[in-house]
Amino acid sequence: MTAPELSRLVKPRALPPEPLVVEASEEERAALAKRFAVTSIPALTAKVELGTKDEAVLASGTLSATIVQPCAVTREDLSYDVEEVLALRFVPAGSLPEHAPDEEIELDSEDLDEIEYEGDAFDLGEAIAQTLALAIDPYREGPGADEARKKAGITSDEEQAPSGPLAEALAKLKK
Repeated sequence: MTAPELSRLVKPRALPPEPLVVEASEEERAALAKRFAVTSIPALTAKVELGTKDEAVLASGTLSATIVQPCAVTREDLSYDVEEVLALRFVPAGSLPEHAPDEEIELDSEDLDEIEYEGDAFDLGEAIAQTLALAIDPYREGPGADEARKKAGITSDEEQAPSGPLAEALAKLKK
């Protein structure tokens, strides 16, 4: 297993009292850009407050980043800023209940971002990287997307007239 591109190990027994600021280095941002298949990540910072509740470590804060990636239509690079709320819960391995593979379970808002860790530390950096991955829009379009579609003769679903047997049957009913 390769080491995470953005690793910041935190020991639950020695949580800092002040908010942690995680700022990715140029090398870390380049490695994350490669991992997430974007052109570059010029900026990546997270400000995180850490606290405990029962056996869990609660991490809350904000992730801010700038992403440069190709437009989904023209493939020209576009740049945009991302601001995501961080609300994570780190729990010791084995503390989450076991469920059968096909068992239906109900999740509440606290369950959604629970991350198990082993040993005496968890990787806050990798959790930040995964949050960033979810914030990247793989279908993001730049300002020239509509013009490129027009030139290629591509119309949107809204612009196309309904066709086919069902559309014909509906048209007959409307008469």
